[in-house]
Formats: sequence, structure tokens, C-alpha cells
Amino acid sequence: MTATPSGGDGRTAVLLLSCPDRVGLVARLAHFIYERGGNILDLDEHVDVEERHFFLRVSWSLDRFSIPASDLGEAFAPLAREFGASWKIRLSGSRDRTAIFVSKYDHCLREILWRHSLGEFNIDIPLIVSNHPDLGPLAAQHGIPFHVVPVTADTKPDAERRQIDLCEEAGVDTIVLARYMQVLSPQFTVRYPGRIINIHHSFLPAFIGGNPYRQAYQRGVKIIGATSHYVTDDLDEGPIIEQDIIRISHRDTLDDLVRRGRDLERLVLARALRLHSEHRILVNGRKTVIFD
Repeated sequence: MTATPSGGDGRTAVLLLSCPDRVGLVARLAHFIYERGGNILDLDEHVDVEERHFFLRVSWSLDRFSIPASDLGEAFAPLAREFGASWKIRLSGSRDRTAIFVSKYDHCLREILWRHSLGEFNIDIPLIVSNHPDLGPLAAQHGIPFHVVPVTADTKPDAERRQIDLCEEAGVDTIVLARYMQVLSPQFTVRYPGRIINIHHSFLPAFIGGNPYRQAYQRGVKIIGATSHYVTDDLDEGPIIEQDIIRISHRDTLDDLVRRGRDLERLVLARALRLHSEHRILVNGRKTVIFD
């Protein structure tokens, strides 16, 4: 893999890396940075003892770094090959281009757009895609192009091709499903591995699939939750990024569960998007390693 070109001054770099564990990895990686004049600003590492696998996130200043930002990926590649590592480097000034997919529910979209307006996310939002026109006015308020692509069982393949075309034309890096009430096909998800973030309105792995609040209500649970995860071909079983819960009681109606759950959904999805956009997540099979 190579470094993503910087869209700004290139003053800091972030490396995410995973590889089989071995003695001296942190020292070797720190020395790579040190001997080229870099100053480490933050370093987190983790070893999965059972799988003997190593994970690391390190950021460093490029103010006195001897390698131009454009050559950083090429310079690091030999060391990564030696380690048998999966890795990526992001440079300051590079912002994820993030498409948001929605249906009719607005709470998650409003939370993202509000936080984005405050500068909380290191992203650009070039488009919002929906299978309904309802949230077009909200997108217009924020000056974001809004595309309606209706989806039915018969038209789904064509609709997904149109959605993919829109994302490709906009140079999209990440897709956020902000209560987009459609299941993406394997043909869609394979194009964006580890780059589609979903919010599910239950504390996974409980109540997978549709109507989780009704399932929870009928089961009489005392805790409900929300889960943000990466999308895979297996419904609601992708690597989990963020979760939260709230207590409920026998007094709560189904409408109460839905109302109280909305707060969890919007906050959990926003936290997941922040972690992803700041490059703090490494996928480890069905799990994630998150440096926050």
C-alpha cells in the first residue's frame, strides 16, 4: 500500500499497521521515523496474544522529516514487506470523501451534518443518496447535492449500479448508512471493504435484522442499545466499531423504546464516523482494534 497524497501542508502523518507479532517491532518502526528526522506525537500498540498478531497506530510530525510526503509510502514499503504487514499512511490535509445514504429518518443525518458544520469530522461530504425524496430540503440547507435513487426488489441491481456510479464520480472513500433502510448486495459491498459504516438499532449481536425495537419489546429486555459496524455480506455481523446502551423498564412502550433509541443511534454513529475519519480503527477478522 502507499501513502495517500496530502491535500494540505503534510505536517503530520498517521500510520496504521498490522502484522504477525515479533520482537522489536515498535523499536524498528520508531527508528524508521527517528532516523529520518520525524518526531513521534502519539503511539498506541496492541498484541492479540492468542493470534500472535501486532497492531499499531503512530502519528508523527513531518516538520523536519527528510522524506517528501509524496515519497513516504515508497520509503516505508520495504519495511512493511519485511514484516508481512497490512498498512496505510494518511497525511494531514487529506480528508475522507464521505457519501451518506439515508431513507426517511433524519436524526442520524442531522447529527452528522451538525457535527460536520462544527469541524468535528475530518471529512468532506460530496453527496447524500436516498431512496426517498424526504430529506432533500435538509441536504439543501447544507449545500450538499442530494440524489434520489428509488429502490424496489425489481430495480435494485440497476439502482445499486447508479449509486456506485454516483460514488465513483464523486471520488468517495467512505459510505455511511445513516439509517438507510436497505440491505446492500454483495456486489455493492465488495467494492468498499472496510469502508461502509452502518448503524443498527440494537446492541448486536442481539436482535439482528428488521424491527429490533419490536423484538426487544416483545422479549421484555431491560437494556436496549445501538451498534455501529462495518458492512459485510453477512447482515449486521460486520466488525463492530462502537456501541452504547440505555436501561428501560416494563413501563416503557414500544414508542418509548424507539424514541429513546434514536439518541443512541445518532451518537453511536457519530462516534464511529469520527474514529474512522481519524484513522483509529484496524480490522482484525470479525473484530476491530480501536486506538482512541
